[in-house]
Amino acid sequence: MVNDSVRRRTLNRTLLARQLLLEPADMGPEEAVAHLLGLQSQNAASAYPGLWSRLAGFDFAALGRLLTERRVVRLALMRDTVHLVTAADALRLRPWLQPALDRGPRSAQWAAGLGGVERAALVAAGRDALAERPLAPAELKGLLGPRFPQADPTALVTALRAWAPLVQVPPRGVWGEPGALRYTFADDWLGAPPADDPDPAGLVRRYLAAFGPAGPADMQKWSGLTGLKRVFAGLDLRTYRTEDGRVLHDLPDAELTDPDVPVAARYVADFDNLLLSHADRTRVLGDVPTSRVISVNGLVSGTVLADGFVAGTWRFEKAARAEGAVAVAVTPFAPLRPADRDTLEAEGLRLLAAAHGDVPCHLRTVRFLPLP
Repeated sequence: MVNDSVRRRTLNRTLLARQLLLEPADMGPEEAVAHLLGLQSQNAASAYPGLWSRLAGFDFAALGRLLTERRVVRLALMRDTVHLVTAADALRLRPWLQPALDRGPRSAQWAAGLGGVERAALVAAGRDALAERPLAPAELKGLLGPRFPQADPTALVTALRAWAPLVQVPPRGVWGEPGALRYTFADDWLGAPPADDPDPAGLVRRYLAAFGPAGPADMQKWSGLTGLKRVFAGLDLRTYRTEDGRVLHDLPDAELTDPDVPVAARYVADFDNLLLSHADRTRVLGDVPTSRVISVNGLVSGTVLADGFVAGTWRFEKAARAEGAVAVAVTPFAPLRPADRDTLEAEGLRLLAAAHGDVPCHLRTVRFLPLP
């Protein structure tokens, strides 16, 4: 039974609140990563501005410490993309997502390169190869290739990453520290086995707490998994209908946010799940075409929000005017209100101070590029 109708603007404000983007949250980075069910970390640096935009007083070094202390990890999860998640969620989410991850190596793109190699044999060989220390992809190719001479070594490493829970070990992913990509098994790194029961119903509730109201198609877009209608149907959820007739679900006691609550301009990190976790992205994009922020090969720009909706893109850049200078470069899609421009300038300087505190303040600038 549908309880109520819900407007796009209400969905926007509610999503921002649940994504900790309405107001900076007073919580630690580990708690925030857990609440958000991870942050996409295809770009190893993305999680840092992603958390900075959400948390009051976030220190980039604090997230680096969580990585080196093995309290958060980076591995392939939702949508077969690298995510930064808590240690507990790495062990909980990976078994649940494994059916979706299994499909990749059997696709036409990679199957020929595997030459009929079976999953169990490859995972066992990977265990042997990684038993002593984490290894770079080139090292894994050198060890796996001779074991499976009929296969392409690159396809073997790609399949192993999908078929086995391989974490990317620090210093990769630690802000400001160079770190080559090296893999090891998640259970070895974390000293604990994967969860026996992933609890799909509990994960639906957590997804709705971070991204709701939403439907099975939205959670499928976020996770890459199918068959979620059955899980939603088995839960006691509140139901809404959107202006275009779609049915969305929410936790029974979850509140919607006032659609008229004011929202200050915000920076959102590149590859942020704010833009990637719903089948209908208009609750964040508004009328902006997806192609303006997500390229055909899946690159997701950092975005700026004005009045809660995407209003442009941004990036860090080395400024040309002085050696060692850094900048936040903002490309608006339309003229910004003076108040939003002022907020983005002030927040951009704060972001630069957090990300590049070693650069003198007079060499940190915010640049607004011409309208495209």
